[in-house]
Amino acid sequence: MRWRTALNAFDITFDDRLSATRQQPRTPWLHRSIDRPLFGGKDGLIRAVRDRAVAGLFQSLSAVQTSADPLADLYALAAAYRHWGRDHTHLYTVLFGGVQSFEPGGQVGEADPVRPLVEAIDRARAASLLDGEPTPIALSIWATLHGLVALELAGALDTAMADTAFRSAIHATLRGWTTPSVFRALRRTEPGP
Repeated sequence: MRWRTALNAFDITFDDRLSATRQQPRTPWLHRSIDRPLFGGKDGLIRAVRDRAVAGLFQSLSAVQTSADPLADLYALAAAYRHWGRDHTHLYTVLFGGVQSFEPGGQVGEADPVRPLVEAIDRARAASLLDGEPTPIALSIWATLHGLVALELAGALDTAMADTAFRSAIHATLRGWTTPSVFRALRRTEPGP
């Protein structure tokens, strides 16, 4: 009940915060009756929704099955990230759209959405498939994903272009971190855009 009420209030608050005209929310009573008692105000409401978004993204990425091929797992994680962003546009915007400040920390938390990505990178490095430190690899994959999903959600890419861009960009990003022998093998077998 609290979560459903929060989502309803968040939709109103979200629309109000991003509106250039700053029109009155559709149901102004909702702010007074929910913001303060349950969340401590609008910032508390946004923080609660952000926490829920982080948990949902982590759950989706953690549900990706691991296989014997860490590179395939990295691609599957990228696809799960994109799918989650498309299915949860408001929550994605809370996480990455500047509604609330976000400062990534140095340590990966137990339920941090980047944890499954870092674990797959570690497995790929242990199998001598990727060459580099985990943090720059994770940041480059995450930045590529974020850029692609943000463009897609903004409507800058139609579905066919988004699919093509996703495949080619994720493959190129992964290829860029592979060891020389893996790079040559991937280049020969990877499907074109």
